Amino acid sequence: MIKTAGELITQAQKQIDCVNPVEAKSLFDSSDDAVIIDVREAKNYDESSLNDSISIPRGLIEMLIEKNCQNADTLILTHCAGGGRASLAALTIQEMGYSNVHAITATFAEIKEAFD
Repeated sequence: MIKTAGELITQAQKQIDCVNPVEAKSLFDSSDDAVIIDVREAKNYDESSLNDSISIPRGLIEMLIEKNCQNADTLILTHCAGGGRASLAALTIQEMGYSNVHAITATFAEIKEAFD
């Protein structure tokens, strides 16, 4: 049976911790070593990004996460333009052994507003 992207996202969101922008900002502010990962394409990141975020497009998560986050307990917040790619990336990062991963499931505009 073929699964749609929406089905994969829904399945991922049942296995990860999804947070709204306000919760994400609170987590970020209370952490000394948080990493915000923008999983949108590099072009989108270059056009507009959050302060303190790093760009790792979803397709490169497995190859680049360790370079940017060596500690398995580091707070990792993933975000994209609407929450879908962030959820899929968070699940992958979690499956790789990171234990403090959260996907921000909101629009980029909502996330940017909470973090600015």
